[in-house]
Amino acid sequence: MAQSATISFWKLSIALAAALLAGALLGWFASGHVASGVALVALFEVVLLLTRIRHQTQPMMPAPAGVSPLQHDRFMTRSRRIASSLRDLRNAASHLPDAVVLLDQQQQVRWFNHAAENLLGLRRPRDRGVLLHQRLATSDLSGWLQDGALEPINDVMAPGHPESQLNVSMLPFGRRQHLLLARDISHLNRLEQIRRDFVANVSHELRTPLTVIHGYLELIDPEDVPELAPVLGEMRAQSKRMGQIVEDLLTLSRLETQHQVADERVPMASLLATVRKEAEALSQGRHQITLESTAEADLLGSPKDLHSALSNLVSNAVRYTPIGGSITIRWRRTPEGAAYSVSDTGFGIPATHLARLTERFYRISSSRSRDSGGTGLGLSIVKHVLNLHQAQLQIESMPGIGSTFACHFGHARLLTAGGSDES
Repeated sequence: MAQSATISFWKLSIALAAALLAGALLGWFASGHVASGVALVALFEVVLLLTRIRHQTQPMMPAPAGVSPLQHDRFMTRSRRIASSLRDLRNAASHLPDAVVLLDQQQQVRWFNHAAENLLGLRRPRDRGVLLHQRLATSDLSGWLQDGALEPINDVMAPGHPESQLNVSMLPFGRRQHLLLARDISHLNRLEQIRRDFVANVSHELRTPLTVIHGYLELIDPEDVPELAPVLGEMRAQSKRMGQIVEDLLTLSRLETQHQVADERVPMASLLATVRKEAEALSQGRHQITLESTAEADLLGSPKDLHSALSNLVSNAVRYTPIGGSITIRWRRTPEGAAYSVSDTGFGIPATHLARLTERFYRISSSRSRDSGGTGLGLSIVKHVLNLHQAQLQIESMPGIGSTFACHFGHARLLTAGGSDES
């Protein structure tokens, strides 16, 4: 095939040269001007060649030996489709609002989109091939990358846009490559701050009028107006409940804006005794309450916040355990440190609800919560207090059998009971 193409090429060349020579002779004989004849023949040859090229059916990329023309056409069509899809994917990734950076196994930058230029400060072509942690040396992301970027990092300042906060994660991609994703969460943080301010301000403004209303209700003696005794009792109960909701909202707002606690020794023996007395007062003899303390350790943290969290778990157990049930408070050692747990023989909680129990105002049964006097904020307060003490809340429950709420504290939060040494 190659040899025949070469022969055809030479034949065409000789024919074109002969035609030009004939045109020169014709122009000389006709008008004495050789150039006129050559120009006329050259113009005719250009038109002829263009026509032949336009009707040329031979493919630009010849089919490999042993491959039929039909298979070659299918291969070329598939290649064009893949190339078009790759262009579409690249264009789509380039216009994503989230920063996308493709890294090799050494964390060298291979590709990044436009959002990465804005949020991370990367520039083309300067930053292609550079180590990303070196390029971001002045950012908190540098240390995170050098540590392996195993867990997503939240609320980190954007290197290319200091007024923005990012949520950054690293995903495995391809063969030992990685994809860094950075999302601007500044607007979410602003909305969350607006919500916190609103809740705190409204709760603060409600506290005074509720206190006044409850105070006046306490001044009215039901014996003076026997016909209104049931109404006054209900009004007192509801105003007291509203006051408790306001206090819990204020506590939760404070905990959400707090990032650390002033560490003090928290004597667990006296705290556990107080919690038990509060449970017995709330139960009024309707439950059997037991305290088992074997840890012989105190805690390092905020006495007020820890008392609030531990007391909340016990009061919940009292509220949601039927009359005659038992409640057990335990303070014991574990391999990871120590655990405070409250077990009851109450109604139990279906597994579908366990993951959402610590959400504010989340209730399994609204009517049961109202009857028991709960605010729906207790477990949310417990979660935030434990987070401030680097502790974890574990919930185990079986419907019809009971529940166990356990607070797990690490060794760093434990002190020898009655002393000052770390356990």
